[in-house]
Amino acid sequence: MATDGSSGRRGRGPTDPDRREKIANAAIAVVAERGVEGVTHRAVAAAAGVPLGSTTYHFATLDEVLVVALRTAAEHNIGRLRAWARELPPDADLAAALADLVVRGLTEERAQTVVEYELYVAALHRPSLRRASMGWDDALVELFVSRTDPVTGRLLAAAYCGLVMQALLADPPPTRDEVDAIFRRVLR
Repeated sequence: MATDGSSGRRGRGPTDPDRREKIANAAIAVVAERGVEGVTHRAVAAAAGVPLGSTTYHFATLDEVLVVALRTAAEHNIGRLRAWARELPPDADLAAALADLVVRGLTEERAQTVVEYELYVAALHRPSLRRASMGWDDALVELFVSRTDPVTGRLLAAAYCGLVMQALLADPPPTRDEVDAIFRRVLR
């Protein structure tokens, strides 16, 4: 135990160097479970398994928590997208690959997709989230431009985001073939 040397009391300062990251990941879990409106310092502290004071020590406001959660979620998602792009052969059927990517985001990666879109939409009313949200958009455009041209890349990014948002809300969601047809039209 760290002490101040004279009184035997514990010294101040972080005892867990990963606590900020743990809190950010807990905020993502809270968003996945309860949505952005369910994010409170208390809920995040409970999910992180840390004292309430830790969340307010590391993040003065809930917007700060949400900015870090959005950045963290976007970084994870961008990492997954870049890995997908690296594994995609240069001669791959891009429309089919994108349709598969949308389906994967709606099925096996649904929880991450919901978090990303919850935080993305929250940026409409929370200006502090906008820069992180735009980072996600920029990464999508960069990825798709690397396979097409600048205009088509932007169009694919918009179509991808719109399709995923609509599919998250739709009951039933569009089929893989319907998504494939949309991407084929964009890529004409």
